Amino acid sequence: MSEVTQKLSFKEKISYGFGDLASVLYWQTFMLYFTYFYTDVFLIPAGVAATMFLISRIWDGINDPLMGIIADRTKTRWGHFRPYLLWICVPFAVAGVLTFTVPDFGMTGKLIWAYSTFILIMMLYTAINIPYTALLGVISPNSNERTTVSSVKFLFAFGAGIIVSATLLPMVKAFGGGNEAQGWQLSFVVYGIAAVIFFLITFKGTKERVQPPKSQVSSVKKDLFELVTNKPWLILLATTITFILFVAVRGSVTVHYFKYFIEEKELSLPFLGTGTHDFNDLVSAYNTIGQISSFIGVLMVSWVAKLLGKKKAFIIIFIIAIVSTGAIYFLSSDQLGLLFFLQITGSMTGGPLSVLIWAMYADTADYNEWKHGRRATGLIFSASTMSQKFGWAIGAYVALTLMSQVGFQPNQAQSAESLNGLILLFSVIPAGFGVLSILILMFYPISDKRIAEMGAELEERRKAGDAEAV
Repeated sequence: MSEVTQKLSFKEKISYGFGDLASVLYWQTFMLYFTYFYTDVFLIPAGVAATMFLISRIWDGINDPLMGIIADRTKTRWGHFRPYLLWICVPFAVAGVLTFTVPDFGMTGKLIWAYSTFILIMMLYTAINIPYTALLGVISPNSNERTTVSSVKFLFAFGAGIIVSATLLPMVKAFGGGNEAQGWQLSFVVYGIAAVIFFLITFKGTKERVQPPKSQVSSVKKDLFELVTNKPWLILLATTITFILFVAVRGSVTVHYFKYFIEEKELSLPFLGTGTHDFNDLVSAYNTIGQISSFIGVLMVSWVAKLLGKKKAFIIIFIIAIVSTGAIYFLSSDQLGLLFFLQITGSMTGGPLSVLIWAMYADTADYNEWKHGRRATGLIFSASTMSQKFGWAIGAYVALTLMSQVGFQPNQAQSAESLNGLILLFSVIPAGFGVLSILILMFYPISDKRIAEMGAELEERRKAGDAEAV
């Protein structure tokens, strides 16, 4: 069996998925609850939090390609990328507890603590998640296998999303006993222990198979030049930034939308029963349904991608997600049935988009090796993750800045202008970013047929290189 057609074991695919189960316990929290934690629990003004998010995440994004360059040049008996799962998992878990600790300081002291711990946890997230993500590009030379592994990765990611959506706020409530800050701190003791175990499963159960060409000479300058002249990668970069803006702007205000616009409702919820449910219950139910819907979408996306091709599949399902998001603008606070229905349709189509994006990034690494005879998988994936960080930085900044400008005040009734701003941030504004993302991806030039041709040619080159080395 040739290298390109070799199948990965089910056990290895599952082991790889555990890495995203660990990562997304944190990333889902960053997406959905960070803005709420800082404005309503840590009690930092929205405008100040917006600046902190922008500065910290841009700094964090700059670290991503540096980490990719370092990982590409790391040589151990475990490979280039896997050892970071072993080295960083415990410090990362400890940083999580510190980040969600609210110190009894004045505002200046609290801001220093918030900046320091936010930057620390995001740098450690980079140090462990960049190598983990880059591992997707070297776990197999087979593009279809990588798409399948990417699907497994995101099944675990949305599984983690379900866990966070269903358990975090109830756990904060239970552990806090009326002290919300204590609840957040203790919740991340639990999540930290789980994350360490999951990262170690990935470290133990995976293998790196694709190596740079034996003749490749290490050169940061060449790696960076080839990256910024890799047209398919550049298009994916811009697509990712706008896609993340689609997700981030909406995610940044989800809790606020329910707390101040939907408010308490008398209704029946699965597992929570019939009665008056506050925003904690409603947000948990809403996000959990979204994650379950995304999970179902990921189960189907490999089949859809094989049928239509990754690019066409991305565009078609993204259109459905955009319409589902934009339509929320027209709902009243009592139309919860429609709101939850749109969450199902939007998440079932929006969730799988990340699977396709990351599979296409692995294809751009093959493209670079095919065109230049050099491979820098870590740099390609890390610079791609940088685009995610920039998207989240801009998204959170846009959301928090607009909230501040329309007079948002935490823990009190909002003005009509403030409520309208929250509704726009939850619907029309992210939908606009989604449309822009689709328009950019229209220019992506690599078809699935071309990927197969490049894969076969690269296999022949690697065989010739191995024979020459012998």
